[in-house]
Amino acid sequence: MEEVPVKPLHISENARRVLEARYLRRDARGRIAESPEDLFARVARAVAGAELRFGGPGAAARWEGRFRRLMTGGYFLPNSPTLMNAGTALGQLSACFVLPVPDTMEGIFGAVRDMALVQRTGGGTGFSFSRLRPAGDLVASTGGAASGPVSFMKIFDCATENIRQGGKRRGANMGVLRVDHPDVLAFVRAKLDGVSLQNFNLSVGVTDAFMEAAAAGRTYPLVHPRTGERVGRLDAAEVLAAMAEAAWACGDPGLLFLDAVARANPVPELGPIEATNPCGEVPLLPYESCNLGSLNLARLVRGDGTGARLDRRRLRRLAAEAVRFLDDVIEVCRYPLQPLAEAAAATRKIGLGVMGFAEMLVRMGISYDSDEAVAVAGDVARELAEAALAASRELARERGPYPAWRRGGPAGDVPVRNATRTAIAPTGTLGIIAGTSAGIEPFFALAYRRRALDGEILTEVNPLFEAAARAHGLDPRRLVEDVRRRGRLSAVPDVPETLRSRFVTALEVPPERHLAVQAAFQRHVDNSVSKTVNLPPAATPADVAAVFRRAWELGLKGITVYRYGSKAGQVLELGAGDAAFLADHTARCDPGECRL
Repeated sequence: MEEVPVKPLHISENARRVLEARYLRRDARGRIAESPEDLFARVARAVAGAELRFGGPGAAARWEGRFRRLMTGGYFLPNSPTLMNAGTALGQLSACFVLPVPDTMEGIFGAVRDMALVQRTGGGTGFSFSRLRPAGDLVASTGGAASGPVSFMKIFDCATENIRQGGKRRGANMGVLRVDHPDVLAFVRAKLDGVSLQNFNLSVGVTDAFMEAAAAGRTYPLVHPRTGERVGRLDAAEVLAAMAEAAWACGDPGLLFLDAVARANPVPELGPIEATNPCGEVPLLPYESCNLGSLNLARLVRGDGTGARLDRRRLRRLAAEAVRFLDDVIEVCRYPLQPLAEAAAATRKIGLGVMGFAEMLVRMGISYDSDEAVAVAGDVARELAEAALAASRELARERGPYPAWRRGGPAGDVPVRNATRTAIAPTGTLGIIAGTSAGIEPFFALAYRRRALDGEILTEVNPLFEAAARAHGLDPRRLVEDVRRRGRLSAVPDVPETLRSRFVTALEVPPERHLAVQAAFQRHVDNSVSKTVNLPPAATPADVAAVFRRAWELGLKGITVYRYGSKAGQVLELGAGDAAFLADHTARCDPGECRL
């Protein structure tokens, strides 16, 4: 395999602050004991240790070099726990896990214990609470009444609040409840007080039947999770409106389209998928984990402007190396619980994604708000999927397929090493390190303040914008100052339309375009896509409901909507001056920070 020439990644001041605060190892006195280059070398060495089991010392040394070049050159970064823990005594490298929550007191508090053990190693956790009996239900053993899923979720939330992951970051959870659970409306409104469940993202698990009932103005049945009996009916349109009103007010819940997830489940014989990781991009069976990494598309553009192109050959080559890296991560990871190790080994799921999509478009002279951007999104996703599938098949020839593989599954009759291979993660913190835009999101703003590192504010101005301003004969200092004050280029007078469209930002992109880009990726991604539809402050609950309906029509697996200004003190803030600004999520991020 041809080696990738390496131009070392430029580490910005903000990236260095993030690395020093969270990723670089420290000595016994708390002093930084490695450089960014040392970090990448440590991770490469630890992950390539898996090659000793398959090809011996020579193979391990060869792949250590390739993995180091991937990261040092800024072409690829794995998820945060891999960067933090590879080559350390902790050794837990997976980003997130889904844990089951049985409907018994022992099962519920066993899940709280398992969550604590996972989160202290740096992993996030996802849960379906759909199996818990509804509030007010009779508890036969005591004669009392059940308190319901939402009350137990508050116990999980409190436990997370008191666990600092690996000593370096807050915990994060995804909570899912089926739309036919009797407590669905309490779940939908659980975060409206602005206090409860702040360590959770929430998603309602909706079915095709529910969405069809909402469209037709029909009622639908509520089902007791323990007995399977129908215990009531609700108006589907009214429930969808309640979801939209809550999401309009506070950003939660999102929707998880359970039937779309089920249709793509590569191992349905192992059971139904009921939950996802905290950011929603990986639907998982109980105890499965997400092992994620992202290619930096911005590093794969050749040329600039209308003549620029994506280097497809390099994309495929890097994707093959990244798939091997992630498969090796599964091999060397030290799982905090035995069921987690067994589930990871059974399906060997990985999620290779991308970051820098918005920067790639800018470098190619393409507006995010264009049909061309949607076409490029589908093209990139297809190339990534095909390359990842080919690499997984090659690994299956070398090492054997994942144990649960069967002929005729979604990957076809050719054995594959990994049950899933692609996922689009938000890459908030990884984007800072790589110096590029997050995931497949548009630029949130051209000058903004990012809240990270448990509240520290990082000020950022888009360097591509400064260069483009000069190319248009404009004074970049004046424009940057205007953008610092206003946050978006469309608010600055006397700017050429070509520059405005090239640097369109998240709140200027219409919902239909956000959805079209997400759908273009989802058609080729075998896990899911973490993407937020950003809405302006003046958007209405009806606008949110329309996005929910359209997301289902497009066949998405999940959808998150965020109205700017509906939540204070979060990840990104328009402008970069000293005045306080309301904040926004660019993607379905972990509560409090975008950190994959």
